[in-house]
Amino acid sequence: MHKILPTLFIPHGGGPCFFMEWPGDPHMWDHMADFLRNLTKAVGVRPKAILIISGHWEEEEFTVGANPQPSLIYDYHGFPAHTYALTHPAPGAPELAARVQNLLVEAGLPAHLDAQRGWDHGVFIPLKVMNPDADIPLVQLSMKKGLDPATHIRAGEALQALRSEGVLIIGSGMSFHNMRGFSPAFREASEHFDDWLANMATQDEAERNTLLQHWQDAPNAREVQPHPDHLLPLMVAAGAAGADKGKRIFQDTVINVVVSAIAFGEIAKT
Repeated sequence: MHKILPTLFIPHGGGPCFFMEWPGDPHMWDHMADFLRNLTKAVGVRPKAILIISGHWEEEEFTVGANPQPSLIYDYHGFPAHTYALTHPAPGAPELAARVQNLLVEAGLPAHLDAQRGWDHGVFIPLKVMNPDADIPLVQLSMKKGLDPATHIRAGEALQALRSEGVLIIGSGMSFHNMRGFSPAFREASEHFDDWLANMATQDEAERNTLLQHWQDAPNAREVQPHPDHLLPLMVAAGAAGADKGKRIFQDTVINVVVSAIAFGEIAKT
C-alpha cells in the first residue's frame, strides 16, 4: 500500500442512536449514518487495520487494547433492550497494539497493553455503521487522564508512521458534547465553536497545534465542551496528521446543535 491514509475525527452519535427508533424524530441520525457508511469509500483504499481513540476510555497512562477478540461494553443507559445485544465481531490486532505501544514509548510517552478490555460504544457504534462486515482488524487506544491537549498531540505525532502502513487513525468523539446543552439555546454556541474547529483544521501544523493546545480560548468553548473527553480524540488525529492540512468534511444539526467531522490529509468528498 503506497497511499498515506488520512486521519479522521468523527462524531459517534448519541448512545446506540443509529440502531433504534429515535424518539420524536426517527430520521434524526440519518445524515450522520450516511456519512459514516461512506467513509471507507472516501478514504480511497481499504485500511489494513483501524486504530481508534474514543471519548469513553481514559487511563492513568496511554493504554492500548490488545485483546484478540474483544467483547463489547454497552456503556449507555436507558435505551431499548435490543441495543444491548448489538454485535461487532471485528478481530483485534495484538501485533498492531504492541507496535502502537512501542511507538509511544519511543516518543517518551509511557504506554501499557490491556489484553482484556472490550470496545466501548465510541468504537463499536460508529464502526458498525462504517464497516458492517466487521472484517477490518481494530485496535483501541485510550486517552491519558488529565486530558492535556499537548500530550495527546504528541501521541498522535508518535503514531504518524502507521498511516503509511495501511492503518487508519480515527478519533471518535463529538464536536459538541454538553449533556445539558442539547437545546436551541446552545445552537449559536455550537455554530461558533464548530466554525472555529473548521478554521483550525485548515491551518499549517504549527498554528493548528497552538490553537488546539489553547482550545479553551475558542468561541463558546466551555459551553460546548465543559469536559473535553469527546474533543481530545481530535488532538490525536491532528497530531498524527503531521504537515497535512485538514478540512471539515461533514456537518449536521442533531438534537438542536451543530456537530461535524474533520479529515486531515487526502480524502475524497464525502
